[in-house]
Amino acid sequence: MNKQTVTIFWFRRDLRLEDNVGLFQALQSGFPVLPVFIFDDAILDSLPNTDPRVGFIHQSLAAIATQLQQIGSSLWIQKGNTAVVWQQLINEFDVNQVFYNKDYEPYAIARDKTINSLLAANAAAVHACKDQVIFEESEITKADGLPYTVYTPYKNKWLEKFHSNAPITQYDCAAHFSNFYKSTFQFPNLEQIGFVKSGIQVKPHNLTKIANYHQTRDFPAMDTTSYLSPHLRFGTVSVRKLVHWAAQKNAVFLSELIWREFFMQILYHFPRVLTNNFKTAYDGIAWRNKEEDFKRWCTGTTGYPMVDAGMRQLNQTGYMHNRVRMVVASFLCKHLLIQWQWGEAYFAEKLLDYELSSNVGNWQWAAGTGCDAAPYFRVFNPEIQLKKFDPEGIYVHRWIPELDLEYGQPMVAHAMARDRAIATYKAGIVK
Repeated sequence: MNKQTVTIFWFRRDLRLEDNVGLFQALQSGFPVLPVFIFDDAILDSLPNTDPRVGFIHQSLAAIATQLQQIGSSLWIQKGNTAVVWQQLINEFDVNQVFYNKDYEPYAIARDKTINSLLAANAAAVHACKDQVIFEESEITKADGLPYTVYTPYKNKWLEKFHSNAPITQYDCAAHFSNFYKSTFQFPNLEQIGFVKSGIQVKPHNLTKIANYHQTRDFPAMDTTSYLSPHLRFGTVSVRKLVHWAAQKNAVFLSELIWREFFMQILYHFPRVLTNNFKTAYDGIAWRNKEEDFKRWCTGTTGYPMVDAGMRQLNQTGYMHNRVRMVVASFLCKHLLIQWQWGEAYFAEKLLDYELSSNVGNWQWAAGTGCDAAPYFRVFNPEIQLKKFDPEGIYVHRWIPELDLEYGQPMVAHAMARDRAIATYKAGIVK
């Protein structure tokens, strides 16, 4: 039996049909394009079956499947070991070429290396495309070719290169939709993948909120955030579209997108930051790491309204306001002297927009152990943060209904905790 010759496009962190670089190139390969998504056991096995992020991936794939159905095509979806699933594809089809968009995280790099070898052994050409960033790991470097480890010069170089290039290209995939492989593959329901629908849902994004981002971004009660971050994380929106919009509408929001790429290239060039301090001089800090203190932080029962409201928002919705993230992270590392890795792991479990490089980078920033981090003697005062950024208490009352009734006392006094943190850091820093 002759096998159908196809080009495969492998969906990963790019769950959209529009302005998708790898898909655009695949559709011009000269062979029918079979769109594929693999639910990777190596990732899913560590997640609870109610994880809302898996539900969002499934929902996004369903939207793609609906679009494909309208043009007589469908998604080929499997769950399992990635290499085993690819061997199944090779057995069923004559795979001429494979296109995918690059992922820069350590697990993805190792996985792709394995799959690339498998495909090469089966005479399939592989094309890895740049899609989820404007500039990837080695496109913004110092004059000597080494990566930047301080944000501001990285940002300046990024902006210089961005403005000196032609306008951002956006890729019209729809013009080539007729090149999809004609098929009617069954679309699995969430239960067939081993998951159930969560009560926590990803919210629709809203680009119009970017315009006043610089004025409103620090005030959690205003709820003026764009809710773009999960969509950017899973690629349901194009980073080129966002950067084009931000460059016209708001420089501060654009800076946040540049921070994302900065942390991505840090993780790529310094993968040890996943588990270790970027600044090794901080390796001697004597962390307290008290389990009971960590539990109170996780459950939002520290007695500090800004901290507790943030953690309760996270636990109940999968979101946390950016200003509040800084406050809760500083509190864990400085007030409670608990290692940043504990908080990073908890955020990884709960955040809908969890992105490895940014999560690690921001936690090390808060702890003072990362590149271009906050100095160790900078200790946020949660009470002052509350007065400055939620002066009427609207945000904290939203998440702490008992605030005016039987709300507990702070678990640790700020002045004592601040002095203890500074002394502990000072004693632990290797000269």
